[in-house]
Amino acid sequence: MSLNSILQIFLPKDRIFFSLFESVAMNVSAMGVLITEVVAEPDFDQRGALIKKLEDLEHANDELTHQIFQELGKNFITPFDREDIHYLAIALDDICDYIFASAKKINFYKVNPNDSGIQKMAQIIRQGSDEVKTAVLELRNMKNIKSITDAVIRVNSFENQADDVFDMCIERLFDTETDVKELIKKREIYQVMEIATDKFEDAANVIESIVVKYA
Repeated sequence: MSLNSILQIFLPKDRIFFSLFESVAMNVSAMGVLITEVVAEPDFDQRGALIKKLEDLEHANDELTHQIFQELGKNFITPFDREDIHYLAIALDDICDYIFASAKKINFYKVNPNDSGIQKMAQIIRQGSDEVKTAVLELRNMKNIKSITDAVIRVNSFENQADDVFDMCIERLFDTETDVKELIKKREIYQVMEIATDKFEDAANVIESIVVKYA
């Protein structure tokens, strides 16, 4: 039995959720950093190594999400509404899925990520991932409500920025790209990255709901 498993035995059961969510939030933030490294790396093979790290984190988050659902099924007492736990777990898992999918498609389609739209979207994802981490880590004690609400506001702002970047990218793509295959590939990458920012907003909305109910 691992040390982590032993420690979890002695945690109050309703506190296990905070530990699991905090682990997910740390992974989300790490994935946000990695996606910026992926799009900044010009070498295909080096990008592949970074994408493998993203894949490992995505798989780790799948396991953490599974543990959250298991605890939800086992425990009568939860730190906040069961529905909110369920929705937050799904939203955070979706973030990880779409960040990984974005990176994977770049190498799968052999697209040069030195593209202003891809670069900007990656930066927004990194910023959003940091704000989600900030908000989730504050849920355990809820002593700094302003920190949570400010993070939620910034996530919503980043999502709006991503919408604008996406629209501009699509407009530029159809105006300038003459290779239909490249157009389709880049459009799909833009779309997946934009969906990732939508998932950040989904998570922020659940966190905001929790704060309203329990702060």
